[in-house]
Amino acid sequence: MGGKRRISAHEARALRLQGATGALATAAIAAMDEKLPWFSKLSAQDRSWIGLVAQSGITAFVDWFRDPEAHSSMPTRMFGSAPREFTRVISLHQTVDLLRTTIEMIEQTIGDLLPADDVPAVRESMQRYAREVAFAAATIYAQAAEMRGAWDARLEALVVDSVIRGEADESVRSRASALGWTGTSTTGGTSSEVAVVVGRALEAESGSANVADAVRHAAREAGADALCAMQGDRLVVVLGGTSKPVEIVQKLAGWFGPGPIVVGPVVKDLMSAVTSARAAVAGLRAAPAWPGAPRPVQADELLPERSLSGDGHARRQLASDVYGPLTMGDGVLLDTVSTYLDSGGSIEATARAMFIHANTVRYRLKRVGELTGYSPSNPRDAFTLRVALTLGRLLNPEPGSSFL
Repeated sequence: MGGKRRISAHEARALRLQGATGALATAAIAAMDEKLPWFSKLSAQDRSWIGLVAQSGITAFVDWFRDPEAHSSMPTRMFGSAPREFTRVISLHQTVDLLRTTIEMIEQTIGDLLPADDVPAVRESMQRYAREVAFAAATIYAQAAEMRGAWDARLEALVVDSVIRGEADESVRSRASALGWTGTSTTGGTSSEVAVVVGRALEAESGSANVADAVRHAAREAGADALCAMQGDRLVVVLGGTSKPVEIVQKLAGWFGPGPIVVGPVVKDLMSAVTSARAAVAGLRAAPAWPGAPRPVQADELLPERSLSGDGHARRQLASDVYGPLTMGDGVLLDTVSTYLDSGGSIEATARAMFIHANTVRYRLKRVGELTGYSPSNPRDAFTLRVALTLGRLLNPEPGSSFL
């Protein structure tokens, strides 16, 4: 016999709920506009996307209510109508507010749209469905965060690589700003000074992303801004907003691998950071020649080792900043420190060789320390002076003339 198929009570309830979806969607948007101050500040396009998601969610709930087993993926699929940029328009917290507002609106409105017998079953199902939607929203935002994190990591590596290669320009500054880099102290200071730090990376199993995140967090806790990237077996950190990078790096040392950590000289800004980077990289290469070097060590403390390893900048710096001042005037300081070093660091032997009083030797050696920053009586400084004098004579045979 060809009569009408008799529908179940549950299916009839689902049909009545389906008929109310338009009114529920309209009421949901009105509730958002009324209860969420930030919603009205969105652009018309963004409000439209949210409206589509709300409509999609309510329609998906009806299908899920009709047959939860057949439509188990509905809570996740309801976000399919929103563009990828949706997660950048509103935060996860705001999404939760939207869901809460929509659920509260449905619970308040459903009694006016459906028979009283339908309300308990619909409300119970809505609670279960809302939980699934919340999990789906969290998944969407987690995936977006992973994608953004991966992109940020690539961008950060590009910025650091540009600094190392000396290609920092306005585009690099713009990319760094997109990563949140300000180059100023995170504790309220206004310093924009920058220093580059280079050391060995931890073993691969530590995870480059985790190390970079930890270094940035630790640097900001210490009051500095930071960019960080792995380059093969080395870890490069660009510190900003601090004139005392060594103090900051002491708090980051645990995130570097074994071996030396070299801190480049402080420069005025990110655009000049190649000078600091070049010195730090050269210092890392030369650091094994000074087994007793502190950790971290400043690149300028490694000038003699850097010059011996072929760093032309270190050679010129020693010749101009150390040897050069000693050649000024009549050159007695140069003769005195040279004789002192040749005499095995003996003041008395120096005085005898130069036919002067020992106190005169002491005075001149003190002046050497004041002019160059290196005390001849300190073994490490004496070594630096010895290398500087050798390089000065090689690079500038005529005392008193300028260095190239």
